[in-house]
Amino acid sequence: MDFKHITVAGAGVLGSQIAYQTAYKGFQVLVYDINDEATQQAKERILKLTKRYQEDLGASEEEVNAAFDHISFSSNLSTAVSNADLVIEAIPEVVQIKNDFYKELGKVAPEKTIFATNSSTLLPSMFAEATGRPEKFLALHFANEIWINNTAEIMKHPGTDMNVFQQVIEFAEAIEMVALPLHKEQPGYILNSLLVPLLEAAQMLLVNEVADPETIDKTWMVATGSPKGPFAILDVVGIKTAYNIAQGKAEATGSEQYAKLAKHLKKEYIDKGKLGVETGEGFFKYQN
Repeated sequence: MDFKHITVAGAGVLGSQIAYQTAYKGFQVLVYDINDEATQQAKERILKLTKRYQEDLGASEEEVNAAFDHISFSSNLSTAVSNADLVIEAIPEVVQIKNDFYKELGKVAPEKTIFATNSSTLLPSMFAEATGRPEKFLALHFANEIWINNTAEIMKHPGTDMNVFQQVIEFAEAIEMVALPLHKEQPGYILNSLLVPLLEAAQMLLVNEVADPETIDKTWMVATGSPKGPFAILDVVGIKTAYNIAQGKAEATGSEQYAKLAKHLKKEYIDKGKLGVETGEGFFKYQN
């Protein structure tokens, strides 16, 4: 594995974390997002991470600043990938948006560049053709707060070159992730195959007015010894992501329950600016 230049496309909650962790481990990172406003927000998000690395990992000010200096930003895709060995895509979980992105990326990226999707719910084979280089495409999925929850699930699709699969496993290890290879496509990988049913069950209990988030989380934590309940986890993931998934399932299946959930999340949380930990309030309130 001789990756040096990594481009992270999409600098939301997880994209920013992937970019910073990669830079913290000494790689040159270029963060791409759709416009200058988005890249500015990415800078602010990543600067906040420097404090977390000092608090959680005992990193020195010198180390966190050096990592930040390894990152540059661009809203021009062509420029952002001109030298990339690996592009990690972390854009919204919407099939059409991802398809359009990969068609564009395939045109402007150098021949050497490997593409990895960080999608948590969609399969790489859905986009393999759009990339124009299916053999150099796979999924690389991180858990939220990756400096602590340092899993990297590497999932190939039937057309992924085994050498590419191996290189991405080695890259994951190089940025101090626990590399978890999946040899077969699985919606939700390992982690989300276990986690998503829990989060959805919790949200359905809420939307059907069985109990409030505090009671549901307390039940899970006390009964299983888990340090976080499902709604605290959702606040970290971000309520927009939960909404996109619920809305997507409502549209795909015609399910009234998912439609009801999506509507509830939009009205009670998103429209009120309660997006989770990032905004200081979601299902719960957080001190700055």
